[in-house]
Amino acid sequence: MQKLMKSPAKISLFIDVQNIYYTCRDKYQQQFNYRALWKQVGQRGEIINAFAYATENNKVVDKKQQSFQKALQHIGFTLKLKPYIQRADGSAKGDWDVGITIDVLEQAEQSDIIILASGDGDFDLLLNKVGERYGCRTEVYGIEGLTALSLIKACDTFHAIDHRLLLKK
Repeated sequence: MQKLMKSPAKISLFIDVQNIYYTCRDKYQQQFNYRALWKQVGQRGEIINAFAYATENNKVVDKKQQSFQKALQHIGFTLKLKPYIQRADGSAKGDWDVGITIDVLEQAEQSDIIILASGDGDFDLLLNKVGERYGCRTEVYGIEGLTALSLIKACDTFHAIDHRLLLKK
């Protein structure tokens, strides 16, 4: 059951920053262009919510990281930060899966379109649920070949990230 689209469509945007950073780096050796995404999405409706989920190393003051975070906020994203945790065994933790899920569920009722930028297959159940329960269209932006097939199948529209959404070298 999809919502009848009002004009303009109300869009909520959710960015899994670490996932997008590493997949763009691995496939293209380039960085994602958040401003280009904002512009592309904004042409299709009103962005009513936009969240960017990232980790930060609280032990080191990183000017580049701070500059990036300010740029995201300047574009219009609400930045959500979680500390990056390095375990004694060398493994690391800092994912936002639960936080993103909670925010998507909280925003779905007021949104016509939910857009997730991530390749993480853990979100497939979430997209199925918001589509069924709230009638939202669901879209995913991800790197072709590095986005979970289950996530691609779960959304209404998959947008492959390519040169148009990458920062120019």
